[in-house]
Amino acid sequence: MKYHFKTPLTDVDVRRLHVEDIVYLSGCVFTARDEAHRRLLDIDKKDVPFDPSKMGLYHCGPLMKKDRTGWKAVSAGPTTSSRMELFEHDFIKKFGVKIIVGKGGMGDRTRDALQRYKAVFVSFTGGAGALAADKIDSVKNVYWLEELGMPEAVWVFTVKNFGPLVVAIDSHGKSIYFRDIG
Repeated sequence: MKYHFKTPLTDVDVRRLHVEDIVYLSGCVFTARDEAHRRLLDIDKKDVPFDPSKMGLYHCGPLMKKDRTGWKAVSAGPTTSSRMELFEHDFIKKFGVKIIVGKGGMGDRTRDALQRYKAVFVSFTGGAGALAADKIDSVKNVYWLEELGMPEAVWVFTVKNFGPLVVAIDSHGKSIYFRDIG
């Protein structure tokens, strides 16, 4: 099946999705790699300057360019998601994200959190950074740029028809990465 969703996603939206479905996402997404995950997990939820539960989480370290009108994405392909396995269960639990975009898969702890907290992991094609950047309408904000640097900073993007994204791990416990499960 093919779906077009706008953030924030609901539990009902997420439960409709199954492994191998195709998703196009519009609305807000935020980027978070290793250091951003660590930072966000270390601070009190009320001190986070945006609401992760209302956005998609994108495992991405974008290449950005600033001009007179603001920031523009040059390349925004996904980073290897398995690096975030250490953080993702706690991140999903703490922030209630409903959709995570990345590449290369996630492990058992993340799959369990996706099922428990009704969320999905969707895969974006690696090597397609220019395609991803083309789907970014605007940069709403950037956090911790000075402290973390461009790829590790948290970027909040408005996207339109971001995808195609393949549901790789659904909220039912099925995964394209585990034969015995899915």
